[in-house]
Amino acid sequence: MSIRPILVLPDKRLRLVCEPVKHIDDHIRALVADMFETMYAAPGVGLAAIQLGVPKRVVIVDATRGDEEKHPLTLVNPEIVWASEEQAIHEEGCLSIPDYLDEVERAERVKVRFLDLQDVNQEIEADGLLARVVQHEIDHTNGVLFIDHLSKLKRSRVIKKFSKAAKREAVG
Repeated sequence: MSIRPILVLPDKRLRLVCEPVKHIDDHIRALVADMFETMYAAPGVGLAAIQLGVPKRVVIVDATRGDEEKHPLTLVNPEIVWASEEQAIHEEGCLSIPDYLDEVERAERVKVRFLDLQDVNQEIEADGLLARVVQHEIDHTNGVLFIDHLSKLKRSRVIKKFSKAAKREAVG
């Protein structure tokens, strides 16, 4: 296991639509182990493989906080099969858009179908923070960032800020 670098906006790879995983093998299991180590070190509550530059439909989440017992969850080829009509607005952030938070509206509850690491079909219903994190991470597998849920003006400002920072870093 190792901590990998996390891609940061404006890296164009964050906009890729990820490929489904055809077979869960030791390579995918090693990727997931690295993802958890990277996410916990960041620290974060979710991570998609594309954030590490791997364009596969692999997502991990752990919506526990602080000293709570960890509940790591791996979702391979996740898809939302149902979302509640009830929406909730909460502040979100992203490891690929560091130090930026904003309010995003998402479904309060979702049902998600996915493969686990034993290549078995699973389905979960999630609400609250877990539902939010799962939706956020599945968005990543489709090339969607949480800032895409904001107004065009806010999104443009964030992209401009991170593009300028990337240029300064490249020069400096």
